[in-house]
Amino acid sequence: MARFSRIEVASVMEETGLVPLFYHRDIETCKKVLTACYKGGARILEFTNRGDFAHEVFGELNKFAEKELPEMILGVGSVTDAGTASMYMQLGANFVVTPVFREDIAIVCNRRKVLWSPGCGSLTEIATAEEYGAEIIKVFPGSQLGPGFVKAIKAPCPWTSIMPTGGVSAEKENLESWFNAGVTCVGMGSKLVTKEFLASKDFSGLEGHIRNTLELIKSIRNA
Repeated sequence: MARFSRIEVASVMEETGLVPLFYHRDIETCKKVLTACYKGGARILEFTNRGDFAHEVFGELNKFAEKELPEMILGVGSVTDAGTASMYMQLGANFVVTPVFREDIAIVCNRRKVLWSPGCGSLTEIATAEEYGAEIIKVFPGSQLGPGFVKAIKAPCPWTSIMPTGGVSAEKENLESWFNAGVTCVGMGSKLVTKEFLASKDFSGLEGHIRNTLELIKSIRNA
């Protein structure tokens, strides 16, 4: 069962402006990455469902977070059907992120009052997802749609909260383009938790990178 309400999850997404995305098959590596994100100031992380037995790793990681990192909100991403969403919610997922909009996922998440963020690529998809209760819309793939798409969407629908994933990096120019376009937060995977940090096991360096990225987002918002 989720430890955090969907209102709490949405609030943390908006407050911090950053949702790190990460997957690894090794649970100890996952624990170290999650701890580095936590120490760096992140309070939310999307564990992507991208490998065999990923749900088993997630279950152990969520138990670790509950015990050692009590303010960390752990959710799941890359979910493409209601059965998978239900399985992860049974393991305590606090939110569910999908690459596509699916009514069946909306229904099972709404039934348990768990935040779900569907991947959308058109205004019609976004409007439909909001009618099904989506609080924060994942614009995907962000690398193809770009900040201009977000700005265009926000003009007729200023109430829409958007989280682009894909095409987001930790560079100032990139983050400025997204936040100036009106995003609520950004999802960032390999550009944040890089292969270099993992290969060198430089988790203190990762912690600093997370902290610097959060500070950069804050400065952009306050500019």
